[in-house]
Amino acid sequence: MSRQLNHMRPHQDQAEVQIEDPAQLGRVSEGYDEDLYRRARPRARTTPAQFLREVEAEMRKVAWPSRPEVVNYSLVVLTTLVVIVALIFALNLAFAKGVSFLLQP
Repeated sequence: MSRQLNHMRPHQDQAEVQIEDPAQLGRVSEGYDEDLYRRARPRARTTPAQFLREVEAEMRKVAWPSRPEVVNYSLVVLTTLVVIVALIFALNLAFAKGVSFLLQP
């Protein structure tokens, strides 16, 4: 599900709106509460200090990889990089030779 669709879905803590007037059924699409959206108050801005505290708290929750995992992932990335570079080099060389062969008088 895309972020936009997920954002438009009602949250679990929001009560569903009962539509009394059948004419309103055409205005409100499924899962989207226009009136609730209009009534929502803008959130208060956080201070830079509060933001940094929240960042620090979230960073403590991160499951950081161990050193052997980082080494293993790095080797996989470097090996893949070397293989892809070699493949592109070989294709470039082959196409260059083919074009020069075709354009020879």
